[in-house]
Formats: sequence, structure tokens, C-alpha cells
Amino acid sequence: MAQLDNNALRTELAQLRQEHRDLDVAVEALATTANLDALQLQRLKKKKLMIKDRISALEDQLFPDIIA
Repeated sequence: MAQLDNNALRTELAQLRQEHRDLDVAVEALATTANLDALQLQRLKKKKLMIKDRISALEDQLFPDIIA
């Protein structure tokens, strides 16, 4: 059962990492356009940050620090 949970977490982690990379490209593209939409840029950055926080939480679940 734990292996299934780990596999689900790893799958979600991979999807979130891809979405984070996609948002990074979108933010960069939007920032370099002449018609800069500051509100849209702010929303994309906020979503990217939320995804990064979720990635960190999943990584902590999958790879807990070992206290020596």
C-alpha cells in the first residue's frame, strides 16, 4: 500500500515539476512582450510559487531528511 502511495506522490511530483517549467516559460515569454500584462504576469508568478510550495511538500514526504 505504501508503494502505491509513493508512486502516486512521484507521479504528482513529476506533473507539478512539468507545470512549473511550463509556467516559467510562460512568465518569461509574457515578460518580454511589448504588451506586458502586469496582472496576468503576477497571477502566473503566484501560481508558480504555489506549485513550488507543493513540490517542496511532496519532496519532504518522499525524501524525509535523515537525522544522524
